[in-house]
Amino acid sequence: MPSPRPPSIRFVHACALALALVGCGEAQDRPHEPMSTRPVLATKIHFAPQTQTREFVAAIRPRVETDLGFRVAGKVVRRHVETGQRVKAGDVLATLDETDLRLQKEQADAEFAAARMALTQTAADERRAIKLKEAGWTAQAALDRVRAAAEEARGRHQRAARAVELAKNSLEYATLRADADGVVTQTAIEPGQVVAAGQAAVRIARAGEMEAAVALPESFAAAAGGGDARLRLWSNPNKHYRAKLRELSPSADPATRTFAARFSIPDADSAVALGMSATLAIASRDAEKIASVPLSALFNQGQGPSLWKVGPEGRLSLAPVTVLRYEANAALVAGGVAEGDSIVVLGVQKLDPGRKVRVVFQDSP
Repeated sequence: MPSPRPPSIRFVHACALALALVGCGEAQDRPHEPMSTRPVLATKIHFAPQTQTREFVAAIRPRVETDLGFRVAGKVVRRHVETGQRVKAGDVLATLDETDLRLQKEQADAEFAAARMALTQTAADERRAIKLKEAGWTAQAALDRVRAAAEEARGRHQRAARAVELAKNSLEYATLRADADGVVTQTAIEPGQVVAAGQAAVRIARAGEMEAAVALPESFAAAAGGGDARLRLWSNPNKHYRAKLRELSPSADPATRTFAARFSIPDADSAVALGMSATLAIASRDAEKIASVPLSALFNQGQGPSLWKVGPEGRLSLAPVTVLRYEANAALVAGGVAEGDSIVVLGVQKLDPGRKVRVVFQDSP
């Protein structure tokens, strides 16, 4: 006669039998699902022009900035403006010592008076010589000499008149005036300094259109003019201004190997001031169209990157693609897929070609 089983063993057998009966009941209640169909998370392919945005540090500069200087040499007596001062056309910027210039003007006036007196005398001699010749009281040679003297006096008188005008202009040039409205950005002279004619004395930034000066690298200089440029000031980063390339240097800087560029700011307001720092963002738009797909959608078994495409009946097919570049959470692909194709984005390592799947779509990246 067999020995009776311990109570603990009988209890374990009873629990196992109960769990088996419960599992059979749940299996009968669950609807039957074909083994060949499984749900997959998918998205649709959308192609768009490739856009690359680059940011550069810019400085606000005036479009026209001029170095003004005296047109005559002399000693600076007074400088009437300071850096940062606003001036209008005709305002006095600086003056020179006029002592020597006034002496030159007086000398020119004296020479002009002498030339005018000589011209008057020779003109009278010429008229008398003509009358005497007509009356037969003088020879033709004497008349010719008088006429030559009169002609010389007329030339000397004209030269003296021009000398007076030059001396007058030189006296006026001793006062340096602003030729346009603007702001003084630099002063290079001080009272007591002796300056040469044409030497830079005061730099004025003309009032008008502002520009952003930037240095572009060699790889981006050619595409800078075809992109959409936006400017934002460091003092107000929430506001953006339109910018347009106006000038690009034809040669690179020998030290930095960058190209100097100027971008006009057509909608600049009072917040844009000279010397401000800003950030210039340039979005270059290429002709080639690309699609952005999640990194989890790429499938590669040593033969290059591919994507699982879902056909009209839910059948899978593997499509090799070309990856242009990888980003933080996505890959930019070109070719291999078409606009509107459905691709699997999760679990691509567990799929097989030809298998039928049930698609669950997510928003496109």
